[in-house]
Amino acid sequence: MPHRKSWFGRMARMLRHRLRDEHDTRRAIPPEMVHRLMQRVAASERRHSGEIRICVEAGLPTSYLWRGATARERAVALFGKLRVWDTEHNNGVLIYLLLAEHAIEIVADRGLNRCMDTARWQHVVAHMGDAFGAGRYEDGLTQALEEVSAVLVEHFPLAPGEEDSNQLPDDPVLI
Repeated sequence: MPHRKSWFGRMARMLRHRLRDEHDTRRAIPPEMVHRLMQRVAASERRHSGEIRICVEAGLPTSYLWRGATARERAVALFGKLRVWDTEHNNGVLIYLLLAEHAIEIVADRGLNRCMDTARWQHVVAHMGDAFGAGRYEDGLTQALEEVSAVLVEHFPLAPGEEDSNQLPDDPVLI
């Protein structure tokens, strides 16, 4: 019997993801919000040497679903694909939201992870989860951006007169 339940669970998950598409992402994060989030990322990055990327995805690709991959696995893959790992000070961070599973993942490069403990990351995710649960995506993403920015400013501030090199685009990625 566990095999049958597992099969039904896998099919339900597949359906949940396949019924989501870019329209769901754009409904959750409309163009005006994308623009405001981009401005907030740019403003944040003028205060530190880190790079922040936001990625919102409607549903996992079929290949991820077939092999039972998690939202975390997808976030780590996008961390690499979006080149967040490729920053001068190893202090890039990806804030990832998977709409189909209401999953939130934060993936940080090793330089930033040395400055943050797991409990603090969980705290950021919890705040985002509260806002997202109420349908307040912009509030949740803005709060997460502020909390991540505070850590980056504390540990990777720009020197007086130094300008942000802006190694990665500031606009959120919608998939």
